[in-house]
Amino acid sequence: MDFDTILITGAAGRLGTELRRGLAPLARKLRLTDRVAINDLQPNEEAVICDLDDADAIMKLAEGVDVILHFGGEPLEVSWERILRSNIHGSYNIYEAARKNGVKRVIYASSVHAIGYHELETHIDADAPHRPDSFYGLSKCFVEDLGRLYWDKFGIETVALRIFSSFPEPADRRMLWSWLSFDDCVRLVSAALTAPRVGFTVSFGMSDNRVSPVDNSKAGHLGYQPQDDTESYRTAVESRTKRSDPYAPATRYLGGWFVDIGHPDDEAKS
Repeated sequence: MDFDTILITGAAGRLGTELRRGLAPLARKLRLTDRVAINDLQPNEEAVICDLDDADAIMKLAEGVDVILHFGGEPLEVSWERILRSNIHGSYNIYEAARKNGVKRVIYASSVHAIGYHELETHIDADAPHRPDSFYGLSKCFVEDLGRLYWDKFGIETVALRIFSSFPEPADRRMLWSWLSFDDCVRLVSAALTAPRVGFTVSFGMSDNRVSPVDNSKAGHLGYQPQDDTESYRTAVESRTKRSDPYAPATRYLGGWFVDIGHPDDEAKS
């Protein structure tokens, strides 16, 4: 086994659940955490229910951990206060717990929404500047920069995985290019965990889809080799969905429909 103990935040979520299954062979023990109940614990798993913004609880969680998979936090556009508490304060707690407990690598679930206002045809790579499409995306930018700081200043490695659309299968035409299969998600995280050196690395998280609007060559040292693609779904998806308007912002920008969302606090009041 590569590791003794891996800590997974957001372990009750969609991707956290898949990672529990897929990464079990890599570690003797998976330490799981979420703010809601984690079901069907396996013999190699232990669970702690807590909030990411509980600094003391997070500090204790990281004791004796080899690596942290930080997949927790608010997964969508919600109120600024919730994003601030969970995604920003919570991620700071993760990195401080890593620093003080001697954890040397963090794998972070970033998002396409950190660069959602880049246009598809610009074909950006990992060096393109942040262009968040939402306050959720802004929080992802913050944590990417936090990871870079903790690498430069404290020597803690980070792989920031800009996940696009990871679902059981593509649901619409956008996902024909943005989809990341669950199995490829496990392959991507496994590569980030086991690569000999990552420093601070950004990787785009997509399967081997025919249309690829980003350049992931700067993450080649991870050794991620996707095995899935969307072609077997294409006919069904195109037959039940309308052709996208090329002038619509949700088509034009990488972030899709997130660019159409207003301020979340305004939405909550309406």
